[in-house]
Amino acid sequence: MRHYPIDPYTAALMTRAQPAPDIALYRFPHRHLLGIEGLSAVEITAILDLADAYVAQNRRPDKKSDVLRGRTVINLFFENSTRTQASFELAGKRLSGDVLNMSVSTSSIKKGETMIDTAMTLNAMHPDVLVVRHPDAGAVHLLSEKVTGAVINAGDGRHEHPTQALLDALTILRRRGRLENLTVAICGDVMHSRVARSNIHLLTTMGARVRVVAPQTLIPAAIERFGVDVYHDMREGLTDCDIVMMLRLQTERMRGTFVPSIREYFHFFGLDREKLSYAKEDAFVMHPGPMNRGVEIDSELADDIDRSVIRDQVEMGVAVRMACLDLLTRSNIAN
Repeated sequence: MRHYPIDPYTAALMTRAQPAPDIALYRFPHRHLLGIEGLSAVEITAILDLADAYVAQNRRPDKKSDVLRGRTVINLFFENSTRTQASFELAGKRLSGDVLNMSVSTSSIKKGETMIDTAMTLNAMHPDVLVVRHPDAGAVHLLSEKVTGAVINAGDGRHEHPTQALLDALTILRRRGRLENLTVAICGDVMHSRVARSNIHLLTTMGARVRVVAPQTLIPAAIERFGVDVYHDMREGLTDCDIVMMLRLQTERMRGTFVPSIREYFHFFGLDREKLSYAKEDAFVMHPGPMNRGVEIDSELADDIDRSVIRDQVEMGVAVRMACLDLLTRSNIAN
């Protein structure tokens, strides 16, 4: 991973109670983080370098730093979330930010207020960062045009989930030391998965070879244009892979029948030890969660600490979100 010399901003932070991570003479050039598509390899590497330093900070007894002291982060989730919302909240608090979680179920949106009106109301409170999850693709981008602070996309419809792809990449880097020339199989409900889209953009940008493995009904049209190879058989798709990334079967986004039955889906496309045996001997397993055990992945395999890095992904999620909050806040101060 690349490391950069310390800039004056970071040097000042390091004189406080908790040293800031060793980040480069680098300013993130984007006001928002709305997706992985469009980010360069250098920009992705900068986020991952800083996140890697935050992993070490999070393992110390004193996990807090002053990076966001005096800054306000609002988590605005229009969809239910456990891992993502909790890790953004924890990330903001470990950076000493003022964090507010807004419950849409009890907000004025349920009374008929539009998302834009909500955005303008929040904008009047002068938050530094809005973290937004929304069921409609493009909604987060629209909101970002109406506010003065930074916006982080925490997942919008089938579009993107950038911080999930970043934490997946960090998990891989810490296990393999590189992304370039690795073969990654993304398996399952690719059609409805924003995680798959963000990972495809990131992994191909960083030089990995990506395969998507799914029944024809769960493969988006013309996905080959993103530089991936398409398989409809797990044995062929997993052969000689370095990493197997399983996806959740997103029945809540499905309109109609995409699989004959859950039992048949697991038989052909659920990951178990027999299917994993086609991958490389040291291949490991990932899943963004929440897992449907016995549907996308065998429970014994999911809990196997020698083959599964699912728990590592959760830990990396906090560090990656700390890095994103840090870089975007710093970028907006500079601008």
